[in-house]
Amino acid sequence: MRKFNIRKVLDGLTAGSSSASQQQQLQQQQHPPGNREPEIQETLQSEHFQLCKTVRHGFPYQPSALAFDPVQKILAVGTQTGALRLFGRPGVECYCQHDSGAAVIQLQFLINEGALVSALADDTLHLWNLRQKRPAILHSLKFCRERVTFCHLPFQSKWLYVGTERGNIHIVNVESFTLSGYVIMWNKAIELSSKSHPGPVVHISDNPMDEGKLLIGFESGTVVLWDLKSKKADYRYTYDEAIHSVAWHHEGKQFICSHSDGTLTIWNVRSPAKPVQTITPHGKQLKDGKKPEPCKPILKVEFKTTRPGEPFIILSGGLSYDTVGRRPCLTVMHGKSTAVLEMDYSIVDFLTLCETPYPNDFQEPYAVVVLLEKDLVLIDLAQNGYPIFENPYPLSIHESPVTCCEYFADCPVDLIPALYSVGARQKRQGYSKKEWPINGGNWGLGAQSYSEIIITGHADGSVKFWDASAINLQVLYKLKTSKVFEKSRNKDDKPNTDIVDEDPYAIQIISWCPESRMLCIAGVSAHVIIYRFSKQEVITEVIPMLEVRLLYEISDMESPEGEQAPPLPTPVGSANPQPVPPQSHPSTSSSSSDGLRDNVPCLKVKNSPLKQSPGYQTELVIQLVWVSGEPPQQITSLAVNSSYGLVVFGNCSGIAMVDYLQKAVLLNLGTIELCGSSDPYRREPRSPRKSRQPSGAGLCDISEGTVAPEDRCKSPTSDIKDNSFSRSRSSSVTSIDKESREAISALHFCETFTRKADSAPSPCLWVGTTLGTVLVIALNLPPGGEQRLLQPVIASPSGTILRLKGAVLRMAFLDSTGCLMPPAYESWKEHNVPEEKDEKEKLKKRRPVSVSPSSSQEISENQYAVICSEKQAKVISLPTQNCAYKQNITETSFVLRGDIVSLSNSICLACFCANGHIMTFSLPSLRPLLDVYYLPLTNMRIARTFCFTNNGQALYLVSPTEIQRLTYSQETCENLQEMLGELFTPVETPEAPNRGFFKGLFGGGAQSLDREELFGESSSGKASRSLAQHIPGPGGIEGVKGAASGVVGELARARLALDERGQKLSDLEERTAAMLSSADSFSKHAHEMMLKYKDKKWYQF
Repeated sequence: MRKFNIRKVLDGLTAGSSSASQQQQLQQQQHPPGNREPEIQETLQSEHFQLCKTVRHGFPYQPSALAFDPVQKILAVGTQTGALRLFGRPGVECYCQHDSGAAVIQLQFLINEGALVSALADDTLHLWNLRQKRPAILHSLKFCRERVTFCHLPFQSKWLYVGTERGNIHIVNVESFTLSGYVIMWNKAIELSSKSHPGPVVHISDNPMDEGKLLIGFESGTVVLWDLKSKKADYRYTYDEAIHSVAWHHEGKQFICSHSDGTLTIWNVRSPAKPVQTITPHGKQLKDGKKPEPCKPILKVEFKTTRPGEPFIILSGGLSYDTVGRRPCLTVMHGKSTAVLEMDYSIVDFLTLCETPYPNDFQEPYAVVVLLEKDLVLIDLAQNGYPIFENPYPLSIHESPVTCCEYFADCPVDLIPALYSVGARQKRQGYSKKEWPINGGNWGLGAQSYSEIIITGHADGSVKFWDASAINLQVLYKLKTSKVFEKSRNKDDKPNTDIVDEDPYAIQIISWCPESRMLCIAGVSAHVIIYRFSKQEVITEVIPMLEVRLLYEISDMESPEGEQAPPLPTPVGSANPQPVPPQSHPSTSSSSSDGLRDNVPCLKVKNSPLKQSPGYQTELVIQLVWVSGEPPQQITSLAVNSSYGLVVFGNCSGIAMVDYLQKAVLLNLGTIELCGSSDPYRREPRSPRKSRQPSGAGLCDISEGTVAPEDRCKSPTSDIKDNSFSRSRSSSVTSIDKESREAISALHFCETFTRKADSAPSPCLWVGTTLGTVLVIALNLPPGGEQRLLQPVIASPSGTILRLKGAVLRMAFLDSTGCLMPPAYESWKEHNVPEEKDEKEKLKKRRPVSVSPSSSQEISENQYAVICSEKQAKVISLPTQNCAYKQNITETSFVLRGDIVSLSNSICLACFCANGHIMTFSLPSLRPLLDVYYLPLTNMRIARTFCFTNNGQALYLVSPTEIQRLTYSQETCENLQEMLGELFTPVETPEAPNRGFFKGLFGGGAQSLDREELFGESSSGKASRSLAQHIPGPGGIEGVKGAASGVVGELARARLALDERGQKLSDLEERTAAMLSSADSFSKHAHEMMLKYKDKKWYQF
């Protein structure tokens, strides 16, 4: 994997620390002399940072090829983008990438050698060394005049047969990756059997009982049995339908072909005139002995024998044409029974897993691995009904498209067991009882001791929790948020969901407090749901719900805004809460006097009792309603606080705060009202053409008419055209009106100084907007205990504090020593079984747990607010509200994601910019520590899913089905090699099958062939240089050393085997030394052989 050179960026142009102090002095000159900030010792330096990819999880996107090593028990999947994914036992996975990005058309393991050959659509072959934790390419071969269509590498052979589009077969030495002079030309192979070209080579295999006979299948329907020694065809078999695949019976006397008309033909090797049997597995048998109706092509067939009974014939495709709408099928024919196994997606490839790697022995198949377009399925052939194995790999990330994700490192230790215990009850039944058979490789050493959780939100409204500790990934628990809503019975019956064309439950924002386990989600239909975690099952008779009417008023006229419904109007900006009895369905009218839809939500909450399983249970559903024919705007920011019992959310109309304990709306303000008349920044409607803001209006969908085509650095928050869950919008609000709105873009509950004159911190909410404004709302909480449920919470906006360039993305607070102050939280307690004593304690704890200053010293201590926007970061000293430090992050681009994270017992600000740069800054002084070009913003999926977390971890969705994790921590980069699993483990190759007395006596066993003599340079000469070009791989001699020369030569292999047997690989250092000595020894022997056989042109590595 490519490692990035880190530009160690320090302040100014020099690397001296003096420049940082100069900048500090400059910034402090802007403030009066009495406001000098106390020095905080910062421990993070540039040396603590390094960027590298760690692991990739999920299903390989757009898979195209499949291979299996039956001895090492390793599975390989190639993709259309040139990626290679290798799977061993659960927890052992590896991702590699071909630099060209060309599609992988075929993969071939060098069985039990720790190597793999990949054939790509750009006519290159690559030899991968799997004996190192990060596989590397040792050799490449580029065909210049021919297109590669099929490859075959016989077991324990170093000669690879390569078929081409022209119908020729070339032979490659996999040790040196050079071409042999031996070529089978298409015209020699077919001679006069056909007047036309036979088409590309679609199959090559040697006779299981005679390595000297090669079976070649051409697309047109011609099959040739070629005698390698005599260089001529023994038999030619012709059929008038195109061939898709060919498979041998293990005795080498019969083979089977699959054809484009849905037929299978079985041929006796010595009877080329006609097939001994023709089968149409899915064809309707017509009377009068007529041929059955043609079916769809059988794309692949495998012929596997068992010692006690009938052989298995397994095939994909071949369904009749009249089965319209039927799902793709895998057919298993065993004796007289035929099982048709339906798949959820189309079949890319399949392989039968057998007990033996030897093709001339009874195969004894035990499973079939089926690679689908979006899934990997393993079928148990040994059990009745062919059940599937439970897949232990994290391949279901894309079960429904991912719409957002959050990443939490260093979570409370009891969280993962708690989520696992409730998630274990959700598992499906009916899987095979056997262990997962792909179990090669060894786990790495888990150096990380902390737990990590990834949460993914999906288009169908589901939320998944994943255990991501120690670079693995395992699903813990799945929550379906759509359960609280009525499903529309038919397509005509969804008048209210036209805020989006489809996926009305899609998750847009997730706010989660790991300590209290409170979860809050915002969905695409302007809905917010608050969940509590419980280990008890409950039945909720009535789902508590609130409706909020958020209205954007530009004029200064009074606008009556009812929080719940028109009969209860409340003056704008009222701080008094309005308790609303929990409703099961809206009581408001569905249209205003002029016939426009008004006061109706987009979704209908169920009015029947809801059974809630252990896990996350609905506490409250909040929905924004239509206003005078306008649909509610999508929610752009969300925050929940378990200590205060509050949830707050905003969009481009305004902000709403809800007390979820009392089920009451506390605050419902348009953005203009929120700022108040004292606001120094005027907010008149203005055309974006006049003064275009880079940040737009949050997640509201905006027409692209106002955006110049060359404006590539436009903030993604203002244009989510590519956003899969933000499609259709009411067009009556013009794009100019929407773009000129100020949306709420960041929310942060904290315990801090709200005004300059404050002597003690108090609970408050900080609000950031898309125009860079930061405001504060003071919170007056009632005492704990029963009073908290009876007295109202008072929320009073206290005006604008400061302004930044670009939309505000993230806020955090530091104490006077520079340590991060997390928002107050209430520790999790089971609330469904309240005991009297526990209940009292619980109610007492409604007050914030991270506050209540106890001494005058604490009261007088100052704090710092860290605010990151799309363009800059500022550190504000509190309570003075002076700007202590400021850093312009980017001038020409904008920040997509900014997070304040802990690393190496300190904290920093980590940013990902749309121009592809990942940057980190020290806190509080905002010194640049890291600036690396990593990944340009190529689509909205990256912008929507990129997130940083503690301990130097980050992730994003690299494709619709895969999560890419990376680290910006030097320490993790150094430990990564130990943490990664090993793909290759030393395993004895099974013994070859016994020929038996009579076969040995009468010569009926497998015939071997001296391929070296046949294909070597001495007998076949040199291949044309213009035919293919050899390219040494980046693995080079270092790769060979690291891999203990695993893919080359009997001598090195024998030496390595001795090392392995003698030392039992008990100690890592000893094993490394043995591998290096083996590689060096091989290098010396290779040099000696080169001197000895100078005329034979021995090719070195």
